[in-house]
Amino acid sequence: MAEPLRIALAGLGTVGAGLVRLVETNGALIERRAGRPVRIAAVSARDRSKDRGVDLSPYIWEDDMTALSARADVDVVVELVGGADGPALTTARGALKAGKALVTANKAMIAHHGMELAELAEGQGVALKFEAAVAGGIPVIKGLREGAAANRIERVYGILNGTCNYILSTMETTGREFADVLAEAQALGYAESDPTFDVEGVDAAHKLAILAAIAFGARIDFPAVDIGGIGRVRAADIAQAAALGYRIRLLGIADCADGSLLAGGGLFQRVQPYLVPQHHPLAAVDGATNAVVAEGNFSGRLLFEGAGAGDGPTASAVAADIIDIARGDIGAPFSIPVAELEQREAADSGHRTSRAYLRFTVTDRPGVLAEIATAMRDGGVSIESLIQQGRPEEGGEVLVAMVTHEGPEANVAQALQLLEGSASLTEPPLVMRLLA
Repeated sequence: MAEPLRIALAGLGTVGAGLVRLVETNGALIERRAGRPVRIAAVSARDRSKDRGVDLSPYIWEDDMTALSARADVDVVVELVGGADGPALTTARGALKAGKALVTANKAMIAHHGMELAELAEGQGVALKFEAAVAGGIPVIKGLREGAAANRIERVYGILNGTCNYILSTMETTGREFADVLAEAQALGYAESDPTFDVEGVDAAHKLAILAAIAFGARIDFPAVDIGGIGRVRAADIAQAAALGYRIRLLGIADCADGSLLAGGGLFQRVQPYLVPQHHPLAAVDGATNAVVAEGNFSGRLLFEGAGAGDGPTASAVAADIIDIARGDIGAPFSIPVAELEQREAADSGHRTSRAYLRFTVTDRPGVLAEIATAMRDGGVSIESLIQQGRPEEGGEVLVAMVTHEGPEANVAQALQLLEGSASLTEPPLVMRLLA
C-alpha cells in the first residue's frame, strides 16, 4: 500500500471543521481516488477549548500554527485561517520554504501575495493549490487551468460574491431596499457583521484578479481592478431594470483590451453592478449562488455554477486539491510558470464601448432635465431612453434614469464631470453598464 499523504490543518473554523468531517466521512472514497490514504496528522487554531462539532482528539495539536511546517510527519499544510497577511501568510511562507505543499482557500492572500507564493512553490518543486479561493465548491480554477487549457480565453466574468447576489435577488423578488435586505442577510448568516468587503466588491475583486491571471497568463494585479459595490442600488433601479428586460447583478469581468492573449494587450478588470439581459444564464442565478462564465475561442461559452461558500462546498474544493497532490499533480499554480507570466498594463476603460444605465437623484424643479440632457450632449452621449419618477414622500426628490446608446465610456465620464457640483443633483449619479 502507498504511504499516506499526511496533512496539517491550520484553522478550524467553518471550513476547517468541515474538512475534518469530510475526511472522516469519505476517507475510503478519497483513498481510492487519490491512490493512497489521506490522513490528518496535526491541527492548529487560536482557541483549543472551543467546541467545533468534530472530534479533534486523534490529532496532534500545535498551539503555534507556524510550527506545523516544521513537523517531519507532515507533507501538506492546509491554510484555512484567512486574511491577506498575518498568521496566514507566515504559515504559507513557512510551509513552502520547508518544502511542504500548500493548499489554501484564502483569496485575499493569493490576490495580494500569489506571485511570491507561486515562486516559492516552484523553487521548492512543491504544489500550491487554491481551488477553494474562488467560488467555493465550483471547480472553476481547475476548469480554466486544465479543461480549457487549449483555448485562448476571450473573456471571463461572473457572479463571484454570494452575499451580494442574495441581496440583489431578494430586492428583486420583494421590492425591499438594500439596507433592509442586508440586515436580513446578516441575521441569516449570509453576510458578516461588517459586510464591507462583500457589499463594496472587494471580495469579488480578489477572486477576479486570480481568475484573470489564470485565464490570460498574466501576473496578478489586484490594485488594477476597478471596484464598485452594490450599496447605492435602490429598489427603483431594480424595478426599472426589470421593465427594460434586465436584472441587476454584481459582476466581475476581465478581458484583454485588444481581444488577443498573444499580442500582450492591456488587461481589463472590473467589479461593478451590471444590468444583465434576462435571457442570459447569469440573470437566472439567484440567492447565494456563484456562477462564472469563460469564453474560449474553441470551447465557446463555458458556465460554472454552484455554491460559492459554506463548509461543505468549500471543504470539498480543498479536499479536491489534496487529492491532486496525493496523485502527484504539482503543476504551475497559475497554469504556466511564474517567470512566463506577463506583466500586463491595466487597460484604459475609457476606450471601451458599452451601453450604460444612469440614475440621477435630483431636486424637483424646472430645468433639471434640460441640464442633464445638455451635459449628455456636450459629453457626446446619445440617450436611448429616459424615465422620470417623482418621489414626493421624500421632499420632492425625483429619480431620473436613462439608458444610453452604445458609445465610449470616456464620453459618459465626461458628461458626468460636466454635472459635478450641480445644485440640481442631491447625490452623485449611479452608473451601471449593460452586459453585452
